[in-house]
Amino acid sequence: MVNWIFLIPLATAVALLFLPRKWGTVAWFASFAATLASMILSVIVFYNFDPSAPNIQFETNREWISSLGIRFHTGVDGINVGLIFMGAIVSFTAACLSWDIKNREKEFAILLLLMSGGILGAFSSFDMFFFYIFHELALIPTFIMIGVWGNGENKNYATFQITIYLTIGALITLAGIILLYLKAGANTFDMVELAKYLEKKPLGNDTQALIYGLIVIGFGILVSLWPFYSWAPTGYAAAPTPAAMMHAGVIKKFGLLGLLRIGIPLLSTGAIQWSHIIAILCLGNILYCGWVAMQQKNLNLLLGYSSVAHMGFAFLGIASLSILGITGTVVIMVAHGLLAALVFGLSGWYLRQTGTLDMDKMGGLLKKLPFMGTVLLIAMFAGCGLPGFANFVGELLVFLGAWKEFSFYVVIGCWGALVIGAIYMLNAARKILHGNVPPEFSRLRDAPSFWRKIPYSILVAALLFFGVFPYTLINRIEPSVKTILKSVEVKDLNAKQGVKLPKPVKK
Repeated sequence: MVNWIFLIPLATAVALLFLPRKWGTVAWFASFAATLASMILSVIVFYNFDPSAPNIQFETNREWISSLGIRFHTGVDGINVGLIFMGAIVSFTAACLSWDIKNREKEFAILLLLMSGGILGAFSSFDMFFFYIFHELALIPTFIMIGVWGNGENKNYATFQITIYLTIGALITLAGIILLYLKAGANTFDMVELAKYLEKKPLGNDTQALIYGLIVIGFGILVSLWPFYSWAPTGYAAAPTPAAMMHAGVIKKFGLLGLLRIGIPLLSTGAIQWSHIIAILCLGNILYCGWVAMQQKNLNLLLGYSSVAHMGFAFLGIASLSILGITGTVVIMVAHGLLAALVFGLSGWYLRQTGTLDMDKMGGLLKKLPFMGTVLLIAMFAGCGLPGFANFVGELLVFLGAWKEFSFYVVIGCWGALVIGAIYMLNAARKILHGNVPPEFSRLRDAPSFWRKIPYSILVAALLFFGVFPYTLINRIEPSVKTILKSVEVKDLNAKQGVKLPKPVKK
């Protein structure tokens, strides 16, 4: 069943290649139907997932290239079941909002389906080869969509910048994966088999530190870890609405998942050695990017810097190497994906209605747009980490999990979340929604129909559901987190007790 979640969008994208270009509306309905089917299947998988079992469920494991040890290995565990659920929801809502694309609709639908199928395939993969290939399949359409359907005068600059940054990040990541494959000597890309092999024959400490460093930098660029973040705000500001929703909400989580799938369980000593460096860098996301967000007048740029700032909390959870911290990171990944899709979907709607994203030129829109204004206010509250939303749960777990080792960073993180985040989010809400309505906006109308409100309603409902009933997500995550942290806890305990960590023979 899991395979169909990503194969349906990919198969639909291939089928649309043979559709006449003039049938753009048919292409949109096809993308709508394919992503709806994926979302329904993801709900079924999430509901039927057994939280008490840390093993892989709904598993497919078949040999693909035996000489290289590449296997088509897919399934769900506690780490990715929520991410697949979130990714399918965002894909469906992005497809709904792609109705507003009125040129080259067929090509846009194909690229959107490739993004959806690619990243859902990456989320489902337990083989490093397919994990990487699926991500690249999802990433390439981003560059095309910004260049062809992007917004603003800087879209060409944003296209080149995001292409250069993410290509470099992907190549560094690939170098780390290949080096891990060669040094391990297990002749397999399968993450499960590789973990079992390295548990018996771990790599040397220096080798682990080198490979983990490559993976952190490569994945860090893809996730916009400070100081490798500058591509994200400009890229999101220039991207068409569905592309921004998909990239900021879903594709960006690939790097964090890579650290949880590859970095921590396979390179546990390297993870311990790099934990303080990651904790320091994540403060750049939380403080610096949060401060820059406070200075923005353009709504899209504010949301872009806010998205980068929120990634700091996810990295802090990874640096903590604790059950609570990493559980919180996964919750943040799910919550941020839903929130990023919601806010960029809203910004695209406001741009189409008002013709501007300059917040100083807006005002009083809550009176004119009661539904869309209320949804924007809800999104801003969620971005502040208000209790009742999934974002609050994730940040709370990260702070609790990181307190023992990084209490100073937690204090700074709380300041960034409770003060800086609240300032730029609430200030944006004040400028856009309150005050007097500018004369040029006096004829604005709210969302015209029930169907146009559905995407925003689904995203808000998901944020509230995981915020009010967080155990539905946490109970699924924790068993798998305990599994990937076993080797880290043993080595960290030995180091604290003065036991010299074993230094295996380097491969």
